[in-house]
Amino acid sequence: MAKIKAPFYPIIYIRGYAMTKSAMEDTTTTPYMGFNLGTTKIRQNHKGEVMQKFFESPLIRLMKDFGYTDNYADGDVIEGDIPAKSVIIHRYYDQADGDFGTGDGAPSIEQAAQGLSELILKTRDQVCGDDAQARMDFRVYLVAHSMGGLIARCFLQNDEIGSAEAKAMVDKVFTYGTPHNGIEVGNRNVPRFLSGWDINNFNRRRMAEYLALDSHNRVDTLNNKFPAHRFFALVGTNHHDYNLSKLAVGPMSDGLVLIRNASVQTAPRAYTHHSHSGVYGLVNSEEGYQNLTRFLFGDIAVTGVLHLEALPLPPSVQQALDSGRAVRASYYFENTVMVRGEMFKLSERKIDNQSAGFKEFDELFVRDAAGKWVPKPGSMPVLFSAFLDSSKIQAGRTLVFTVDLAVKTTEYEIDGRMFRSKRIPGENLFREQITIKATRAGDGAGGFNLRYTLTDEGWGEYRGSLAETQSDSGYCIPLKSGKGFKGALKLRIAQR
Repeated sequence: MAKIKAPFYPIIYIRGYAMTKSAMEDTTTTPYMGFNLGTTKIRQNHKGEVMQKFFESPLIRLMKDFGYTDNYADGDVIEGDIPAKSVIIHRYYDQADGDFGTGDGAPSIEQAAQGLSELILKTRDQVCGDDAQARMDFRVYLVAHSMGGLIARCFLQNDEIGSAEAKAMVDKVFTYGTPHNGIEVGNRNVPRFLSGWDINNFNRRRMAEYLALDSHNRVDTLNNKFPAHRFFALVGTNHHDYNLSKLAVGPMSDGLVLIRNASVQTAPRAYTHHSHSGVYGLVNSEEGYQNLTRFLFGDIAVTGVLHLEALPLPPSVQQALDSGRAVRASYYFENTVMVRGEMFKLSERKIDNQSAGFKEFDELFVRDAAGKWVPKPGSMPVLFSAFLDSSKIQAGRTLVFTVDLAVKTTEYEIDGRMFRSKRIPGENLFREQITIKATRAGDGAGGFNLRYTLTDEGWGEYRGSLAETQSDSGYCIPLKSGKGFKGALKLRIAQR
């Protein structure tokens, strides 16, 4: 029997930053370094009753749902054979503890990344032994919280750190709340000179060093060292439920990491209303777990882009524009993605959470030679990246999910002054819930038949209309409103 069977590879969990010596010691005295923390909430059920809702932790759920195990036995770390379905904790802070290591202080990012390389090779040896085929098939997943994601990136991106052999074994990387473009306090990047407590690990100049980047202007790039489509960032949007740092970092963050700094360029990401850590944190959330397991084990990848053709103005604002007055407008793009039969949200971008997509009109459109406003190439809002698992389909072969989509304006500006006299707060240019049904085509070519229903007016269980197939193997769902909005939800659905 083969020891390695995709997609169930070993998972190495890399915890985040511990600032003080006591925090490091608290970390080293726990076996799973936070990956075993769950939460209990209250939720109103379908009868109107208030019930407790338990999330047991990512570790326990991986054990229950997928048969994973840890690498501990009889109070020791197992040094012999372990199964492929193992969760291993990268205990890089142990060396900072006087009981477990030298007690000389925390390792550098580079040292922790080197240790990760060695841990991957050790895990390969423990899982595969001397089985040549198993060693060839071996892969590993890296799952990281906060600074742990920077350790993973240092290992993958810095040619001077770790072995090429170990890097090639990494199949996918999933990060929770990682400051991929550094940490900002008061909209300023933490200074490089704050070497105390290793806070400069989040300074972009320092990050460029250990990520082996030529520029420190933005450091949220994989620099072609790892495929972006195999790297996922879960972005938190709840700054209220974090510790005192939320007062310095403020809104549009998870309480520590700004939303705009928590993902990697061109890589998939999802947004969830959770804080950086703690009881209501990203790691110990159902939404975090569902994104994690669907990204690691799911077999379908979906990307949604909103293609805009017409963004109407209110009649009075249009009249001002037609009369030659200068008009400026900006737009919010809200969307929530859910799968059929579930209560969790795979991704949620809302104005109320300060996480909605935002673009100015001039970012979206440009005048053509005839003076007509046309969409600017490459400017259209990417709404979501979602990963689905066809093994969870209870009947048939159709994947069903919903996209709750709204397009709103911020405020209109006429001749440099805010337009308020006839402004309706929160007015939608477009709003619709779209139920999407993707069925594998019967031709064996790996494609899909895609149907959709606009469920604000029609029942989601209806068969729906057939989406238009695009020349780039994507699918197009036309959208319009009575106000003159016109566009399309363009979907790319790919077998993984």
